[in-house]
Amino acid sequence: MLELILILLAVAAIAALLGFGRISGIALTGAKILILVALIVLLLILFGIIGLAA
Repeated sequence: MLELILILLAVAAIAALLGFGRISGIALTGAKILILVALIVLLLILFGIIGLAA
């Protein structure tokens, strides 16, 4: 998931430099959503709600 977030951030940065504001915004929004999902999953794991099989 981290790899996808970094790819979306790179796409957003390159699109912004080339003047594609709408594409940049879409990629940035996707990255924000994935960051939020990753943080929620991390918190669920830390609080023990989701157990990881060893």
